[in-house]
Amino acid sequence: MSLSIIGLGTAVPETKITRQHALAVAQRICPTAQMRERLEELHQHSGIENRYSALGSEVLHDILNRTRNSGSVFLPGNNDRGPTTAQRMHVYRKQAVSVALQACRNALAEANIAPSSITHLVTVSCTGFSAPGFDVGLIGELSLPRSVERTQVGFMGCHGALNGLRVARALAESERDACVLLCAVELCSLHYDYGEEMQKLVSNALFADGAAAVVGRADQTDHRWKVFANGSFVVPDSLHIMTWNIGDHGFDMTLSSRLPRLIEINLSGWLGTWLEHNGLAMSDVGSWAVHPGGPKILDAVQTSLKLPASALSVSRDVLAEYGNMSSPTIIFILERLRRERAPRPCVALGFGPGLTIEAAIIA
Repeated sequence: MSLSIIGLGTAVPETKITRQHALAVAQRICPTAQMRERLEELHQHSGIENRYSALGSEVLHDILNRTRNSGSVFLPGNNDRGPTTAQRMHVYRKQAVSVALQACRNALAEANIAPSSITHLVTVSCTGFSAPGFDVGLIGELSLPRSVERTQVGFMGCHGALNGLRVARALAESERDACVLLCAVELCSLHYDYGEEMQKLVSNALFADGAAAVVGRADQTDHRWKVFANGSFVVPDSLHIMTWNIGDHGFDMTLSSRLPRLIEINLSGWLGTWLEHNGLAMSDVGSWAVHPGGPKILDAVQTSLKLPASALSVSRDVLAEYGNMSSPTIIFILERLRRERAPRPCVALGFGPGLTIEAAIIA
């Protein structure tokens, strides 16, 4: 049994930030001249040309022009660590529903499914918490049934949408009449770090905001893309390599420089065994949807799996156009691959704290 994808939808906030603007913002906020000099090289090698932010154009204008017309708590001050976590979560509560709502509407429209037909709602996010959450907001704004069954996948990081697809597939398999709406939304820009630790400057340079949604049902005998297998692997001795913790001034991410090397060493062995368990060899894979944590992550995957550069071109394109939006990003990639009629089976890969590798086979 598998999950048939009958609708995909993506959305981003209105405010577009070019690489030049992202660099200028970073240099305005970074407290020391020495680190500001290193930021230019960091952004040049990020692989990102554009990204989108929920903070809005007025805040961007203020930071770039050293004005304070917006009155935002995100404007930098002297010896400032930036907004408190409570202030950041206040913005999350206001903004998460709106971008998630647009992604869901796009997915429902493509699926030609009325909101009243949705039986299960799976939501994914690691950049904000509130109760009631954005899932309840979606019920009201989309007019979903008040009896819709909800599942929240929280704090799983960049591979969270793959965890969400696993849940959606299990629901569809267990209830033949299930119609599942999956929505992943992340507002990574709310956790912009105002310090000068290199790992956090790297995070600032990579992450962005966005949302994506999937409508799925139990396997149907048609040409649709179908999720028929999911896998997971926690890399040994890697708990410190990537972390994501709640701090007083936003959520604190650490990214070890060893991360790409660990992926390069561990990915191919586990993935080959897992594919074999599902009746496939590496040579059977028609296309790849690899979460672009950054250019070095994609390079590590390409090296580990001995892939041609063209195999990851869509992942690199999505990174360049949108940045690393954390969990929704993999759905942006799947949407583009499907639109381009990429050959199947497609293998989707994501990497998150643990260090954990998540995978899905889509045929």
